[in-house]
Amino acid sequence: MQGLAPSSKLSLTVVVVGLLLGMAGAAHGLTRVVSSSPDEPCMNMTLYYHDILYNGNNTANATTAAATKPTALATTYWKNSTYFGALMVFNDPMTVGKALPLAGEEPAARAQGFYFYDKQESLTSWFGFSIVFNSTAHKGTLNLVGADLMGDATRDFSVVGGTGDFFMARGVTTIRTDAIEGLYYFRLQMDIKLYECYL
Repeated sequence: MQGLAPSSKLSLTVVVVGLLLGMAGAAHGLTRVVSSSPDEPCMNMTLYYHDILYNGNNTANATTAAATKPTALATTYWKNSTYFGALMVFNDPMTVGKALPLAGEEPAARAQGFYFYDKQESLTSWFGFSIVFNSTAHKGTLNLVGADLMGDATRDFSVVGGTGDFFMARGVTTIRTDAIEGLYYFRLQMDIKLYECYL
């Protein structure tokens, strides 16, 4: 690549990366589908994310726990309910309907990852997690990241990849707070729209 102009190097890099991604899909026997319209995703679904925070007494059914002890700075912001600096790790059930799975019943998927509260002035957090599917409907993962600006009615997370049925998926997940019960339970509605799929 010596002697090429910077724009030529970039163009060549983009072509090589595109070729490698296409070969990866072909190696799995899949065809790449890219949506040409935001109104027509190649795949979409709605799931409900159930977060049950550990409160010291609910070991049997808690799905989320604090992974950090509050620092002196953090505790000043916990008083105004922003929980600044707190890191939460979760393994939350995800369902097709709003109800939590009954005892012994498997959820549609599990959300596994973390979120941390990242703002001192208002209640916001940043998420990084995988939705892990292991059912007759789907097998594989979707990987999501994004800011949860809790004061907004809807927020978007980026779908940055996937495996199995969601091999190399890309898209957007729009979330809405669907229910809050005190400090220890909340439910999010997640409308997942994939705009790049391998089918």
